[in-house]
Amino acid sequence: MPVASVFRAIVRRSTLPETCVLAVVSVLVVVGAAGSMPALAVVALAGAAGSTLAGVRLSRLAAGPDAPTLGTPGGRLARRRAARPRRAAALLHAAVVSAGLTAAVLPLVAVGGRSTAAVAGLAGTAALLGGGLFSLPRRAATPARLWWRRLLDGAVAGACLVLTAWLLLPYAGVPTPVRLVAAMATGLLTGTVLALLTGPDRASGITRCRAGAGLTLLALTLLAALPTGAGRTALLAVAPLVLGLLLTAAGVRRVVEAAEEPPPTAPVVWPRVVVPAVGVVLAIVHQLQSGHLPDHTTVVLALAAVPALVARELLTIAPQPAPAQITPAQTAETGTGVGSRAEVGSGAVVGEPVPVGRAALLRALAARSEAAGGTLLVVDLHLTEVPGVSARDDVAAEAVRRARAVTAADDEVIDLAGSGFAVVTGAGALLAYALGARLLEALDRPYEVSGAVLRSRASVGLAELAHGRPEDVLRQADLARRRAVQLGRDRIEWYDAYLEEQLVRRLDLERELPGAVARGELDLVYQPVIGLADRLPVGTEALLRWRSPVLGTVFPAELLPVAEDLDIVGELGIWVLDRACRQVAEWSVGGRRLWMAVNVTTRELISPDFVPRTAAVLAAHGVAPDQLVIEVAEPRVCTELPTVVARLAGLRSMGIRTALDDFRAEQASLAQLRRLPIDLLKVGPEVTEASRDRPLLDVVVTVADRLGAELVAEGLESAHQVEAACRAGCRYGQGYELARPATAERVEAYFEEFPSASR
Repeated sequence: MPVASVFRAIVRRSTLPETCVLAVVSVLVVVGAAGSMPALAVVALAGAAGSTLAGVRLSRLAAGPDAPTLGTPGGRLARRRAARPRRAAALLHAAVVSAGLTAAVLPLVAVGGRSTAAVAGLAGTAALLGGGLFSLPRRAATPARLWWRRLLDGAVAGACLVLTAWLLLPYAGVPTPVRLVAAMATGLLTGTVLALLTGPDRASGITRCRAGAGLTLLALTLLAALPTGAGRTALLAVAPLVLGLLLTAAGVRRVVEAAEEPPPTAPVVWPRVVVPAVGVVLAIVHQLQSGHLPDHTTVVLALAAVPALVARELLTIAPQPAPAQITPAQTAETGTGVGSRAEVGSGAVVGEPVPVGRAALLRALAARSEAAGGTLLVVDLHLTEVPGVSARDDVAAEAVRRARAVTAADDEVIDLAGSGFAVVTGAGALLAYALGARLLEALDRPYEVSGAVLRSRASVGLAELAHGRPEDVLRQADLARRRAVQLGRDRIEWYDAYLEEQLVRRLDLERELPGAVARGELDLVYQPVIGLADRLPVGTEALLRWRSPVLGTVFPAELLPVAEDLDIVGELGIWVLDRACRQVAEWSVGGRRLWMAVNVTTRELISPDFVPRTAAVLAAHGVAPDQLVIEVAEPRVCTELPTVVARLAGLRSMGIRTALDDFRAEQASLAQLRRLPIDLLKVGPEVTEASRDRPLLDVVVTVADRLGAELVAEGLESAHQVEAACRAGCRYGQGYELARPATAERVEAYFEEFPSASR
């Protein structure tokens, strides 16, 4: 809230005096509200306390250290620049003293002359505040369109607040013209302060000075407009008076001491909308409860907001002009933060300036968010080759040129200096996604740079500007970009809360997984494989589980993609194979001959040392080769088919059985099946139950018979599915209907129920 921002601005540094003044003033207001002290006496004491402390602060800043002498290099210019905030501090010091004296003398003036004294103090304070604010250093000029937008926003809020003040100010003893002027001044000053404390530059010292001046003038306006017999109503001026004085001093100190003003941030929109609307509603309710009907002035003030609303909407929907181009010379002179980067494309050099860096992007986001909303697209470029530094720079420059060719005239393309680029657009969700698709198409074309042809794979993350501050929007778009990279690149991803949860989970997995083996957090469970004819167990499948104390139990579907990205699949595979072979060796001590199926990834299988390493593990535990079944998933085999065929053939030559998991009854799969040396073919219930594809199922059974492969039905979760698998010709079955995965001890107890299960 704006008031909270004021308090934070005042007490951000270790300022015990300000805290003490605010505490004393709060006590005085409570005492005055209880009627134990005259209201004007409370105003006088509070104004004296606030102006004294603010005056001390400003007098120190006005004295300040000496500026550079004229004899030093650049001394005249430096002296002139240093003199501006000191001159401003001196004028504002006089202004706060004037405001404090005005509040202090009111109880001492005769009743009939209090309004005159308050108006005189208001005029003198306003003149001094205006001079002080004019002397402060000026910020970069605001674009005309954005300036008008801010002005109209303030006008709408101001009109509502003027109406609120008109309805709430006391009537008795106040002439109508005076009441109207006071209402207009009160409403406009409140709207101005509200706009300043919620705008994109609210953290700057200049803005705080302006807000403090507005609060001070608002307090003096209330004192001048209140009737002589207003009583405790005068206490309404205490808070804006004290806060305004202290905030003015805090703003000047920030201007004098800060090395540079902070960059703009996204405006806080809701107070500008909610506060005026709530004020009007409460004022109207108060009027109706008091028995007063709306007069002509009330109707006119209510209609005054309509023109500003219409103009604001017309400005929002009007087409925006293309951004002006800035030359390198202008950049160096004004210090705007845009660097001019030469864009190289197909041998041509284009000297069009491009904003560079995160700070430029945050400024663009703040301006766009305040103007009309929109979308941020963060684009990541991944070169399939590894070129030199100059070639990478050329590709990045060419990518920016292509981006500008497919974006609208009012879209901003910002180079992120080596990590891709960003596009800030006013388009909504649908059009922004279409823009992302055009960017992917444009960036997919080859890059001819430095005599070579390079290719890139782009990833685009999108986030709406309405979702928070510029820093938050940038973080959200970057999270979406990372998700697009994880899913394989060449794609567009939107940010949403679920996506952030997934990415945080992914980061936790990447952090915890590398040490899981050393910490002893990996475990195996075993699911029996049953002969469907006699319902006796013939083997088990080892299933990996990661029992993380931080993340809970993690299953292979989530674990293995992370392991592949971290390149630790081999380490996990070695542990699984060793643990599974040791377990089947323990079960074989009593003469039971069961097989152990172990899943391996394609990356593990194509490793040159996979076959000899497997043989070494079998020998170490004394396990017969035919007791081990190596399973590989069918959907991923096709990417490395020749190497996979060679590795499977090598395993079979040793007597190790092989299995193809997740087999799909499709024409392409059947063609691939004929090339693979496998012993077991694992199919799901969707294949065995598919009555419409019965001819294709018959082909699968026939091909498996010719290859000498036996069918294993997996995922059987009902008696109906078990019967369907039997009818389809499957010899073995696996699933919850037959036996659930369990620890080694429980599976061994399960085997004890079948003494004859030794095959």
